[in-house]
Amino acid sequence: MCKSRMARIPFGPLFLLGILAAAAVLALSRPAGAQSLLDAAKKEGKVVIYGSLESGIMDEVEKAFTKKYGIGIDYWRAASNKVLDRVLTENRSGRPLFDVVVTNRGPMLFMKKENAFGKYVSPESANFPEDVRDPDGVLSPIYRMVIVGILYNTKLVKPGDAPKSLDDLLSPKWHGKWVIPDPSRHFTTGVWVRNLEEFYGKDWLAFAKKLADTKPVLAESFIPAAQKIISGEALAGITYVKYVHIFGKEGAPLDYVRLPKMLADGHHVAIAAKAPHVNAAKLFIDFFISREGMEIMAKEGEFVTAKGLYPPIKDAEKIKAIAMDELSDVEYKKWAAEFRKIFVTK
Repeated sequence: MCKSRMARIPFGPLFLLGILAAAAVLALSRPAGAQSLLDAAKKEGKVVIYGSLESGIMDEVEKAFTKKYGIGIDYWRAASNKVLDRVLTENRSGRPLFDVVVTNRGPMLFMKKENAFGKYVSPESANFPEDVRDPDGVLSPIYRMVIVGILYNTKLVKPGDAPKSLDDLLSPKWHGKWVIPDPSRHFTTGVWVRNLEEFYGKDWLAFAKKLADTKPVLAESFIPAAQKIISGEALAGITYVKYVHIFGKEGAPLDYVRLPKMLADGHHVAIAAKAPHVNAAKLFIDFFISREGMEIMAKEGEFVTAKGLYPPIKDAEKIKAIAMDELSDVEYKKWAAEFRKIFVTK
């Protein structure tokens, strides 16, 4: 696997450092000055964003951004693999319609390799630890860790009956009753399955085959997986821990299993190589990864990398998250084919 540049450490230590030489970065990143950038962004009038960040969270970011700068956001949301496909299609056509992309690290690295992004080092990047910054200055620092765990329906499963570990999903009582995004089609889940090596060593593939033998319900991505748990189509499943809060606000009966460790996916934001609204795009990125932006995201359930900020999820500060190693495009294609045999066609 391609080794991630992120340290494989618990969630907590991925904290913002004190402000460094922001003025020097500002000079490099905003040669025309902050006010000039704002004036130019206002003339452009809007910023177009493609991403997998939940619409409700982006709505809150948009409210604050628009109130502060008077600039609107056009947001197209889809699963990360669909974001990847649309960005690459538009980029290869030479006529991209997007200004900014916000999604998880694996697809962002793919798009970076395809030259879909331009270089923009936001002044806010100086506030992040070196190990979460992109050395090329193309991607933003990793601003959040999205933690993958086991969620269950609290109306249909008593806490004492919920799975206590991944191994518990192998029990006959869970056969056909838990859900996972199809790892042969959903990029992040494919990376998650491959990273089971962190827990099972050389036996990781054998364990993945055992999981597949339980005939789990296959979903398109993490949100549909959570929705199947909420509806009762599945009693439990593999999806994002943050959905406990995001869907819980709407009354969804969800809780998560307190696993000793959980795999997590880092997320970036980047500017399009040929952004139609380049100044508005830069201004948005500055706001998005600022302390103010991350306070909004933490409040909405995100595990941001800012010091002292946690989502309103019980025991969030106790979670030990391990950053997943990314797969290259060649590796993912290889394992997607293997996972198709294991989970779909078997």
